Amino acid sequence: MGPRGALVLAVAIGLLTTACTGSESDDESGSGESRESRSGDEIGTGDGYADAAWFTERQDDYLSFASEELDPTNAVNVMAHAERAARDDSFEWDSSAVTPESLADPLEAIAGWKDTSDFDVLYLVNLLYGYRDQLPDDTVTAIEEALLGFEFWYTEPTPEGVVDEKYYWSENHRIIFHTDEYLVGQAYPDEVFANDGRTGAEHRDEARDRILRWLEEKADVGFSEWHSDVYYQLDVAPLLTLVEWADDPEIATRAAMVLDLFLFDIALHLHRGNNGSTHGRSYMKDKSKATDQDVFGLAKLLFDDTDVAHPTRASSGAMLLARAQKYRLPEIVRRVAAADEPMVDRERMSVPIDLGAEITADPEAPYGYAYDDPANVDFWWERGAQPAWQLARATVDTITENDLWETPTFSPFQVLRDIAENDIEAAKTLVRGLAPHLTFALLGESNTVTYRTADAMLSTAVDFRPGTYSDQHHIWQATLDEEAIVFTTLPKNEPFPGEDSWPDRDGYWTGSGSLPRSVQQGAAGISLYAPRTAAEGPLAGFDRLDYTHAWFPTERFDEVVRAGQWTFGRKGDGYVGLWSWRTPQWRTYAPGEAFTDGLTEPFDLVAPGGPDNAWIVEVGDASAGTFEEFQAGLAAARLEVEPRPATDEGFPGGFDVVFDSPTEGEMRVGQDGDFTVAGEEVPTRHDLRYDNPWARVEFQSRVYDIGDDEATLSLDFDEGTRTTSGAG
Repeated sequence: MGPRGALVLAVAIGLLTTACTGSESDDESGSGESRESRSGDEIGTGDGYADAAWFTERQDDYLSFASEELDPTNAVNVMAHAERAARDDSFEWDSSAVTPESLADPLEAIAGWKDTSDFDVLYLVNLLYGYRDQLPDDTVTAIEEALLGFEFWYTEPTPEGVVDEKYYWSENHRIIFHTDEYLVGQAYPDEVFANDGRTGAEHRDEARDRILRWLEEKADVGFSEWHSDVYYQLDVAPLLTLVEWADDPEIATRAAMVLDLFLFDIALHLHRGNNGSTHGRSYMKDKSKATDQDVFGLAKLLFDDTDVAHPTRASSGAMLLARAQKYRLPEIVRRVAAADEPMVDRERMSVPIDLGAEITADPEAPYGYAYDDPANVDFWWERGAQPAWQLARATVDTITENDLWETPTFSPFQVLRDIAENDIEAAKTLVRGLAPHLTFALLGESNTVTYRTADAMLSTAVDFRPGTYSDQHHIWQATLDEEAIVFTTLPKNEPFPGEDSWPDRDGYWTGSGSLPRSVQQGAAGISLYAPRTAAEGPLAGFDRLDYTHAWFPTERFDEVVRAGQWTFGRKGDGYVGLWSWRTPQWRTYAPGEAFTDGLTEPFDLVAPGGPDNAWIVEVGDASAGTFEEFQAGLAAARLEVEPRPATDEGFPGGFDVVFDSPTEGEMRVGQDGDFTVAGEEVPTRHDLRYDNPWARVEFQSRVYDIGDDEATLSLDFDEGTRTTSGAG
């Protein structure tokens, strides 16, 4: 294999990670239980739920809003009308408008093997299970035909001449596909499914095993798409669907238990309606303000943490919660979201994988998830580990065995198939050497720190893959309210001109041309950028610009003050200070030059002069003094930054930093090595899965105890029990 072919092979493997964005009944007509037959059948034991009247009021509030206008093309909005009609005999809606023609887009996506059609199936399954009696007969028939012809997993055959565009390999897609298959199989156990000739019962039973495996993984090592403001909604939706409709008590109960953990995670990272944390996966179109986040609707319904109105009448998370009867929110989770006392949350999730490790014949996999076990391919691909040399053989074999080379994800690289099969060891060597570039979608172990008070929040993924290329990772953020936020990136490209919104692929604000080494102690954080990625040459597809920059939307703050290398912002009683080693300056945009989300005042704080930089952030609030005192304290703080020499490969060497934080004390960190505060080492890898005022849970613990003096939640994954105490 020549150098060019080998390089293309390595890049190809890297690009494989790119993603889109009742009882066991014999009734072949599907399920359609009445509300009365299901009411009061909650999952779990104990009385520690959020107040039932309050929860019903929150549900009704969203349903009232969502049913103000009917969109018969949107299954989620249709559900809102049908659910309101089921609750309120005086409410009428035009169900005859919901026709096969009005639902043509999702039905055609399902029939056409299109990406995200698994989402469409999930919503249509909910529509049939809950409201088939309100729908026209021909609409029900059309939905059934689509569901019974769906390809539910990549291991099924794809018909001749059909290109399967679906993306199966992410945390949220996995559980959605398995939920779809399980519930369609449960509803139609004796039907022969058109795509593969197996019965619904066979599909149901296979999906059951896959669902339980996914749930077990989440209980074992946590979530791969950590704290995601986008994809947590797409985990909440299928879990809620299983809780409400799965007739297998084990499935329903364990789904509720993992759902509790997702909602606990959101509650820990919510500030005034903003899921303003570090995210394993996010996009600029979501993270720039709370109302753009996919989790906003469900968080507003559950936690009522903001006065900002619901932005959409078709939030799947909010809608499925608004119609939920078996799932009730544990009171302790509601209390976590409502807490105003200063707190620090530390979490460790997922599994470590060292793509730069020395190549061996039998690499040891973490926690027993063997790299060469075909049963673990979905586990590793969910984490974007396709480019890992440890997975090279399993990746190529799985693509080949399941005829995936024709799919959009893999088809550009068919010419490499023979090369990879004949010289997999050479491919491993090249992939390892290019790991800083090819790990752009890797979701390995994350260790996060979040500090939150009543007026400010700071959240960081600590020491996450510094120096490497990044697809959708969001490493740190300071949040003062729904829209007043600050974060930094090393942009991959100039802003896309002519867009009317930020596209998923916008590398100016989404992801990073190189991730920083970031650390946080309480209210203060340090991020050091020193790329180990090439800006030009044969890897030009992995671009990065020659500067770092900060999102600091001045008109969304009450005050913004520039003082040398410091930029300060105030929103209400919350404060943020941001310092750059390279002197920053505001970038201005001509009208139409780039999408600005309506902002007319400066928001892009650029630090020119090179892709390496040291950024320091601290948040505060009025409990410690005035905004002027906050500024003065930071401006007077001892701050030393020493650049390191360039590496032997010619990459920036990074920095050694000393910052004497007014609130946290002396912080010392370099581009590698220990992180110390007040002379004491602060580990950048947490021992615990959760470490916060409500939970101290060992990593890989089988029991999660969450509580305070008023309410508790205990999740025992050995026994499969969900127990609450206290009263809402």
